[in-house]
Amino acid sequence: MSRTLTYYPGCSSQASAVHLDKSLRAILPPLGVQLRDIDDWNCCGASVGHIEAGHLANSALSARNLANAKAAGPEDVVTPCAACYLNTHYVNESIRGSETLKGDLNEALGVVGKSYDGSLHVRHICELLVTDIGMDAVKAQVKKPLTGLKVAGYVGCQTVRPFANTERANKFDSYDDPTFLDDFTQACGAEALPFKMRTHCCGGSVSVMSPDKGLHLIKELLEEAQKLGADVISTPCPLCQTNVEMYQPEINKRFGTGFNIPVVFYSQLMAVAFGLDPVKDAGLDQNIIKSDKLLGR
Repeated sequence: MSRTLTYYPGCSSQASAVHLDKSLRAILPPLGVQLRDIDDWNCCGASVGHIEAGHLANSALSARNLANAKAAGPEDVVTPCAACYLNTHYVNESIRGSETLKGDLNEALGVVGKSYDGSLHVRHICELLVTDIGMDAVKAQVKKPLTGLKVAGYVGCQTVRPFANTERANKFDSYDDPTFLDDFTQACGAEALPFKMRTHCCGGSVSVMSPDKGLHLIKELLEEAQKLGADVISTPCPLCQTNVEMYQPEINKRFGTGFNIPVVFYSQLMAVAFGLDPVKDAGLDQNIIKSDKLLGR
C-alpha cells in the first residue's frame, strides 16, 4: 500500500548531491512511498546560517519550510540530508517545546502571510527506511544482488547525532555504533566491512571553506577503507560524500598517497540492486570517481 510523504530535498539535491535525490526518487516508489515536494522550499541555513544570521533568523528559514509543508497536508516531512534534518527537526521540536519561540517565529512568518503550529513530524529518510519500510521490504525489491561488492559504510557524525536515539526519531539507531548502513548494504547483497571509523568526522563544512584543516581527517577515513579492501564507500550524508570523494586527488598530492575509492550514496546501491538504470535512476554518472563494479552491473 502506497503512502505519500512531504519531501524536503534541500539545497544539495540541486547540485553536489543530485545523485542522492535522483536515486531516492527511484527507489522509494517501489518501496511504497510517494514523495510530494514542499512547495517553494528554501535553504535551511545549514551551519552557515547560525554564523551570519543568528538563531531566530536561521530558525525562521526552517519554520517557513514547515509552514509550507503544513499548508499542503498533515503528512510527515522527510529529508535525506543530515544538515537539513538537524536544522528542520531541531526547529520543529523547539517550536513544539517553546510558546515564546513559536510566537516569535509566527510573528516573522506573519509578514508573508504564513504560520506554523509545530504539529508535523520531521524525519530522516534513513529512519523511515529502518522503522517503517524495513529490510525485508528492501530485500524483496532486489533483482540484481551486489554479490562480491565490499562496502565501507560511512555514516558520518551528523546523521545519528544528536537525534537518532530519541523518541521522536523512533530510536532508529545508536549514536556511537550505528548499524543501519551495514543493514542497507547487506540487504542489497553486498558485503558490509567492519569500518570502525563509521561515525568519525570528515571535516564537514570546514573542509569546504578551509580544506587544509580537514584533509587529514579524510585521509584517515580513506586509509581505513583501503586497508579493509573496500570497493566503495557508502554514505547517507551529502557533505560527507562530497568531501571524501572530491578531495582524494588533493590528498594524494599532499601526502603521496594513491587513493581512488568511489564514494556513493546508499540509495545508489539500492537502485542498482533493484535492477534500475545505473545512470537514469542511480545517478552513477554524477560520481567523480566511477565504480566500475557498480556500472558493470
